[in-house]
Amino acid sequence: MTMSYNKHYIFFACMLFAAASCQKPGGNSTGSEYMPDMGHSVAYEANVYGYYYLNRWGSEKSLREYAAPRNPVAGTIPRGYAGSVDAHTGMSGVNAKAYAPNGSVPYYYADTPEERIRATNEIIKNPFPITEAGLAIGKELYTINCAICHGDKGDGAGYLVRDDGKYPAQPANFMTDVFITASNGRFYHSIIYGLNVMGGYADKLSYKERWDVIHYIRSLQAASKNVVYNEKANTLNSVDVPFASMPKPADAAPAETSVEEEAVGKPMKHDGNH
Repeated sequence: MTMSYNKHYIFFACMLFAAASCQKPGGNSTGSEYMPDMGHSVAYEANVYGYYYLNRWGSEKSLREYAAPRNPVAGTIPRGYAGSVDAHTGMSGVNAKAYAPNGSVPYYYADTPEERIRATNEIIKNPFPITEAGLAIGKELYTINCAICHGDKGDGAGYLVRDDGKYPAQPANFMTDVFITASNGRFYHSIIYGLNVMGGYADKLSYKERWDVIHYIRSLQAASKNVVYNEKANTLNSVDVPFASMPKPADAAPAETSVEEEAVGKPMKHDGNH
């Protein structure tokens, strides 16, 4: 008799176990899982938050902290910028090769009057050569972002000033000698942080786009002085390099130095993203 009861107990226990282990998923419930490790990795995954309380090591808080993005370590090269030439001092790094910078290059000047002066004095050369394509892009970006205040001709007579007449401050007139002789750093720092009632454009223009806009402003200045500023020649200043003057691949002396770097110039003092 005892044996018969034991069989019944075992049978009912098995049935209860089977019923409990066959829960159907629905709503926010995944149901029961056999060996959940097979479906839920215990490894931490960057930028992926998937806390699973049955088999995660650590707490929900620790998982969130481990999965959250981290600040890049010193020396990290942003995606799209393989150059190890310092974007602000011109000092060469590991490989000293710059290629196809896009939207993310660090900027090491603060938004203060003293740093504005330092950027003006140190950021001299435009890191990109003057090209027809760059000037076309610069014109389009200038028209969209700058002309409404600074004017289509760069004379500070944009729509807000010319037609409305209620602008709280006169935008800069780039055609004056003060701006024509100014370094590229003066323009770049203002694009990054803005000045007075002008807001910054660091989040609106990528690294190369900012320099394209500066090239276009230089071309407007050149036109006002009846001089040349294009990919074939530059008689406006002595620092910006026309595309035609770039060294040919056969002329690039050291094998480890790229044509792009030679065009920019090793002793350059230029800058990057904020």
